[in-house]
Amino acid sequence: MDEPDTEPPLVVVPGADPSARQLCFAWGPAEVLVCETLFGRAGTGDGAPSSSRVFVVRRDQDIYIHTLRKLFNESHGIFMGLQRSEEELAGKSRKAQLVQVSKNYRSVIRACMEDMHQAAVSTRDPALQGQYSTQVSILSAMELIWNLCEILFVEAATAGPLLLRLLDWVRLHVCDVDSMVREVLSSESPSKHKLFWNVVDVFVLQGRMDEARHLLSKEASANPASMNMYKILDDLMKKMPVPSLGNTQTLTELELKWQHWHEECQRYLQDGTFASNPHMESICKILLGDEDAILEKKELMTTWYHFLVTRLLYSHPTVKPMELRFYAQSSMDLFLGGESSPEPLDMILMAAFEFEMHQVIKECSIVLSNWWFVAHLTDLLDHCKLLQSHNLYFGSNMREFLLLEYASGLFSHHSLWQLGVDYFDHCPEFGRVYLELHIERIPLSTEQKALKVLRICEQRQMHEQVRSICKIMAMKALRNNRLGSALSWSIRAKDAAFATLISDRFLKDYCEKGCFSDLDLIDNLGPSMLLSDRLTFLGKYREFHRLYGEKRFAEAARLLLTLMTAHIAPCSFWMTLLTDALPLLEQKEVIFSAEQTYELMRCLEDLTAGNPDKQKFQDDDVETTKVEMLRLALARNLARVIVKEGTVEGS
Repeated sequence: MDEPDTEPPLVVVPGADPSARQLCFAWGPAEVLVCETLFGRAGTGDGAPSSSRVFVVRRDQDIYIHTLRKLFNESHGIFMGLQRSEEELAGKSRKAQLVQVSKNYRSVIRACMEDMHQAAVSTRDPALQGQYSTQVSILSAMELIWNLCEILFVEAATAGPLLLRLLDWVRLHVCDVDSMVREVLSSESPSKHKLFWNVVDVFVLQGRMDEARHLLSKEASANPASMNMYKILDDLMKKMPVPSLGNTQTLTELELKWQHWHEECQRYLQDGTFASNPHMESICKILLGDEDAILEKKELMTTWYHFLVTRLLYSHPTVKPMELRFYAQSSMDLFLGGESSPEPLDMILMAAFEFEMHQVIKECSIVLSNWWFVAHLTDLLDHCKLLQSHNLYFGSNMREFLLLEYASGLFSHHSLWQLGVDYFDHCPEFGRVYLELHIERIPLSTEQKALKVLRICEQRQMHEQVRSICKIMAMKALRNNRLGSALSWSIRAKDAAFATLISDRFLKDYCEKGCFSDLDLIDNLGPSMLLSDRLTFLGKYREFHRLYGEKRFAEAARLLLTLMTAHIAPCSFWMTLLTDALPLLEQKEVIFSAEQTYELMRCLEDLTAGNPDKQKFQDDDVETTKVEMLRLALARNLARVIVKEGTVEGS
């Protein structure tokens, strides 16, 4: 994977006609927008404006298949568990843990495949049925490849157990004879059934000796004349030495036993013991590992890798991992025989048998329809310490590159993007950068979704993204005239300018309606009101109203005067503040002191004298009336204060 690949395959966009109209492209993080322009191709003569269409070409279409959601969601949990696993585990404990993780991945693939098969059976739409059937085939191939990689790379089975694992692999994936067995055994005379010897042969080809012997016993019961042949063949099949997982015997002991057994089979065949029964003679030849006899059963094996495992079972049961490549290549050549060329799946399996892990990953990246498989398999192999030395020419290692690609695809989905966050988190080199770029492109369609994205950013100290999200949501709320929500988002973004703008809107609404909206928010601003002067004024002005409502007039008066004299209040709002002072000036009890009254008078004069629209201010009857009322109230209050203070001093 160190060299750039050849030219990418041509992708045909259904409905687009590049020969008639010019196309233009807009590249996104996970898709391409293709649109027809209003101009025809040069030389077509079609220059008249007409309607154009837009096509969306997605890089990872499988992300949008609903029945694959289980694959993405459940494998995410397995992936996260593997990242959190104790790295201190070593030796057999660590290997057992990794093998279990691999099996968990395969169980998810199989469960998803069964769901997809059920969906294909239940649907009546031929197009959907074809789509589901295609996905079943892809998932089946994925499990086949993964299982082989598990045996060869993760478990790293040694000579002896290796053959047993490969036999299990073939039995699970390659040839399912259960329906054929049921049909034969349910018949009145199984040994007379047309498929009887096919079932026996398949059992022998898969090394399922007990089941083959059970069926042969029915043949012996039905044909007493063949009883002697049956007993000899049954004894040979029963005595066949096979490797054991318990390591109770050495490879040398197994090879000696197998050699003696092999010579015994050879002797019976040469003596013509089975000459009168071609079926039993054929089975004996298979037991001897006769390649021609095994190839005669080509239709029953269906694949070259089934032929490979059968051939190893009867000719080289103690095969070592590094010897597999030679047997695999010759088995494929013999099985295909030049009649057909290898399929992409064949080349992937061949690369696995040759222990070319990087080639397996590369071929799977090209052939499979999504990044899920290669991303998770590569991560598992990396945890097995099998890919440590492999870096890509553009600065990242293979594991991280594939995880980044997979997670980028997840981010194009409206809900699966949340899984992609965790994958980016476990890409130490570029994961943070990718997450920052992708999270900015998530459409914040609802406030709930915005809060979810915001929480992710806050947990990772992504301060720029936090501010960006809050600003976007504040602007949306402001456009919808939801001032409380807009103010809350702007405070969260620590955006002083925007908080000032929204505070002005609150004050404007108050002037028009005579009351505040979103009182709970304004009452609980706390330290947030210090974000901007205007927000501070809004909070303090609301506090003035609260004090007035609680009849704490002296405190309310001091706060009102402070708002004006400290220049916190905007000049445009001074008349409103002075008008709010009127009820306090008219109280029976004197609220404002002489000094405070003089300050209010100065503020009123500054307002009327310093107003740039003084003439307009004077021509406005309402404003003129307010000014006169204020002057009168202030004069009366000053007189009352002087009398009160003089009386106090005189006493």
